[in-house]
Amino acid sequence: MIHDLEPQTRRAAMMTALAAAGAVAAISTGADAEPRTGGSGAAGPPLTGHEHDWDWLIGRWAVRHHRLKGRLVGSTEWEDFNGSSVFWTTLGGLGNIDDNVLEIPSGTYRAVSLRSFDPKTEQWSIWWLDGRDPTVIEPPVKGGFKDGIGTFVGDDVLNGRPIKMRFTWSAITPTSAHWEQAFSPDGGATWEVNWQTEFRRAG
Repeated sequence: MIHDLEPQTRRAAMMTALAAAGAVAAISTGADAEPRTGGSGAAGPPLTGHEHDWDWLIGRWAVRHHRLKGRLVGSTEWEDFNGSSVFWTTLGGLGNIDDNVLEIPSGTYRAVSLRSFDPKTEQWSIWWLDGRDPTVIEPPVKGGFKDGIGTFVGDDVLNGRPIKMRFTWSAITPTSAHWEQAFSPDGGATWEVNWQTEFRRAG
């Protein structure tokens, strides 16, 4: 959902991102599914997904963000700001999109999350398109839901070094949810949570 990596990092991931975009086209055209490790090179969590996993998120949301200012540098300084999100389904339920407004202190921007479901692997792929660099789709995270918790992992690059990235959805109700993003510099042995959001239904 919200990587917020530096622009040069996103450009370095361009080739992986193009492969990811191809995966979306494959689903919409009925082409063969890609291997379970996917275009990101990272295997997702256990296969638990189905096409209705995100039905609870349809509609409008008010969002409160809690973001670590520095990532994987030992920072303990956080900042808080508001945002909003509008979510709808596509591809006959096998895909969905949310349009996000992020009111960060340095200036409001927009971004889009794009998700698609592969019935063969029973996994979701999630891509992030940042309005500040709109020609680059970032590498995906992949995974699904188990016992009401959604976990999605993938590979990326931060300041020139490879990292793993994890999205987690939890505390899901019809009117609220919690999301967080974490990075790992050591292949998933340890994780640093760097972004948390609280969703409240707005309509």
